[in-house]
Amino acid sequence: MALTDTAIRAAKPREKAYRLHDAAGLYLEVRPNGSRYWRLEYRFQGTRRLLALGVYPIVSLAGARQARDAARKEIADGVDPGHKRKLERLAEATSAESTFRIIAEEWLAKQEREGRAPATIKKTKWLLEFAYPVIGNRPIFEISAPEVLMVLRKIEARGRYETARRLRSTCGIVFRYAVATARAKSDPTSALQGALTTPKVTHRAAIIDPKAAGALLRAIDGFDGQLATQAALKLAPHVFVRPGELRTAAWSEFDLEQAVWTIPAAKTKMRRVQKVPLSHQVLQMLVDLRKITGDGPLVFPGIGNRRRPLSENTLNAALRRLGYAKTEMTTHGFRAMAASLLNEMGTWNPDAIERQLGHVEGNDVRRAYARAEFWDERIKMMQHWSDYLDSLRPGLE
Repeated sequence: MALTDTAIRAAKPREKAYRLHDAAGLYLEVRPNGSRYWRLEYRFQGTRRLLALGVYPIVSLAGARQARDAARKEIADGVDPGHKRKLERLAEATSAESTFRIIAEEWLAKQEREGRAPATIKKTKWLLEFAYPVIGNRPIFEISAPEVLMVLRKIEARGRYETARRLRSTCGIVFRYAVATARAKSDPTSALQGALTTPKVTHRAAIIDPKAAGALLRAIDGFDGQLATQAALKLAPHVFVRPGELRTAAWSEFDLEQAVWTIPAAKTKMRRVQKVPLSHQVLQMLVDLRKITGDGPLVFPGIGNRRRPLSENTLNAALRRLGYAKTEMTTHGFRAMAASLLNEMGTWNPDAIERQLGHVEGNDVRRAYARAEFWDERIKMMQHWSDYLDSLRPGLE
């Protein structure tokens, strides 16, 4: 006989739990402490199973019957309602631990363990801060492409098109990490290709005309600022390494007898050891500079603290003092100067120039086979380059 609300209210606790049956497997279990629980007894694939449907009176008789009917429909459709509820509870429990912010921070910690440069980590954290207010606390598997686009559009509205593009790329890496760790099914940013404004490409300012390069070298010779700054400016065009690699150079990295500067992988952008052949001119500069800064670990120490390198802006500020605007020349521009003029000579293998610039082949297959470092050619090239710079210094007729 089917249950009634009157029968349920009249039911008294007993020494042992007992059941009040309704119909189609539904019953109310009355506990000795007076609590009452709805249960559904059913069979799935030949096995007897039990499903909890809630607590009376929070779930009424009518509500329990609706839940029973819904569960029986799932069974008829080949779905085990008990297993489905377990998966739902698991998803709810893990969603709080699988937000975009938590997974992004987990991925960042992995990047730090793998030795990514602190400056790179800092910049990535800065980028992700744009996303956190909107999607940071959202379960990552629920985030859709339109939600990510909303974040990026806000950045574009401020005219920061390149920042928006970089954030899309960074978010994509976080989503793919979530996919790889079984906490998301797809990367929604892949659907946003072509949706963002393409920023106008602005190249770093550089002097690539030989006559203008000679004038720059003469100006550097006349620089009257700090000795370490002047030395770094004089060395920069000869070695054309990245500015950060130059200003943080340590004496321990140089083998003056073998005429080679070995830059540790941790300092390079591509995270691979970079070797720089030292020309006669560079060796003489280093010998002279060692008399001034050789009592400390750094080749180019900053003012007031010999254990800290020149600041990021020191060399560019020095170029400004020499009269070169930021649209004319930057410290990074010495790399473009060397790359352009060395390639124009037509004497050197372009791959040797690329190796000396510290570039890594972007194609994985080609990189796997392009193991030659062109070391002998690079030694000759770097000496020729220093000789060429010396020939430019007096000025071209």
